[in-house]
Amino acid sequence: MHWRIASNVGWMLLDRCAQVIAGIGIVAILARTLGTDGFAAFQYAQSLVLIGASVALVCGGEVVVPRLVAVADAVAQHRLLAHVFRLRLLASCCGYLLICCFLAVSAHAHDSWQPALILGIAILLREPSGVVIAWTQAHTRTRPTVLISLVSLALKAGAVIMLAAAGIHAVGAYATAFVLEPLLAAILLAAFYRGHMPRHAVAFDRQLARQLFRDGSLFWISFMMMMAARRVDQLILRPHVPSAEFASYAAAMQIVDNYTTLATILASGIAPLYVYSRDAAVGIRNVLKLAIFSTVVGAAGAAVLVLLAPWIVHLLYGAAFAEAGSLLRLTALASPLIFADVGFTVLAVYLRRPAWIAVKWGLALLATVAVDLALIPRYGALGAILGYTAGNVLAMLTGLWMWRQARKPRGTIASEADVSSG
Repeated sequence: MHWRIASNVGWMLLDRCAQVIAGIGIVAILARTLGTDGFAAFQYAQSLVLIGASVALVCGGEVVVPRLVAVADAVAQHRLLAHVFRLRLLASCCGYLLICCFLAVSAHAHDSWQPALILGIAILLREPSGVVIAWTQAHTRTRPTVLISLVSLALKAGAVIMLAAAGIHAVGAYATAFVLEPLLAAILLAAFYRGHMPRHAVAFDRQLARQLFRDGSLFWISFMMMMAARRVDQLILRPHVPSAEFASYAAAMQIVDNYTTLATILASGIAPLYVYSRDAAVGIRNVLKLAIFSTVVGAAGAAVLVLLAPWIVHLLYGAAFAEAGSLLRLTALASPLIFADVGFTVLAVYLRRPAWIAVKWGLALLATVAVDLALIPRYGALGAILGYTAGNVLAMLTGLWMWRQARKPRGTIASEADVSSG
């Protein structure tokens, strides 16, 4: 059993690493092929789509997987997954509609409407088909879905490379290449599921759907606020700066975003053994150790990014993005905050406190928007970096405060009760 768990974690880490490496290469190709104007339009559209996609994250794996584990019967599992699929499909349609509404009322997104509408199609594909991933996770069989993910990623990467080799500079063409990944993944996941589970139609149960929606609402709200906090800076920045400055900022953030993914990889690999499998007192204490260790790793990597920023930017994006070097240095200095925050987030997951995550990201979002609105009109990309830093500082401090609350005798007793009841 332990070998099977380790194997599943290993496959998940392989998928994450492949996504990061391919993401860096694909973004570098986009920057060199599209230039600053085209890259700015693509990145703005992608930021808008990522915020819209968060609407589709209703009834996530943290709600579905435990329910699937508790239900051994395949027919009952199929009934549950059918309802989750319907909820996610409806939420995905709402997310895509939200993008359309924003584009309709926005006066500065004229060059991004086409890639945004194309990239938005992924919302309708990724999360509804993700119920199959939750099903494999419940059965500790992540290998098939990781292989599907890797094959789909290879298709996207291959399509982007072919477009660049053909000398195509249309932003919409590359947006279409990005949609190929979730399209192929959805087809393969559906085929895999149909080969192993019942195929009969499931009658809609309003009470079950309402319960699933209610149980996952706090996580859903948290994810939406998290994605908004991560991407709202680009939506606010775009109308206040030239395309070249926006493209440089987006390029710097893309590097840092890929780098900080390492924090999630570390937490995914360490937390199951050193936090989730321990009793409350030890688990809570180990959360602080994990946060400190992650912060040290993040600071070490940030130091490398600061020292090599101009060289990294020139290698990946070319001379046209030289301004991104100084922006990357400033953003990298704030990246250890994310490593610390991810470490403390493990505590909320361990204690099953989604309200903590919602409060944290609500505060971070408010701080980011307030600083961005105050500083971006005057300082441009520098103001966006300050807003990014302010949001992450508040998220990290909120996580530290929650850890201190969990360490109190009353909080520890309540936490033990939560863990034992779960």
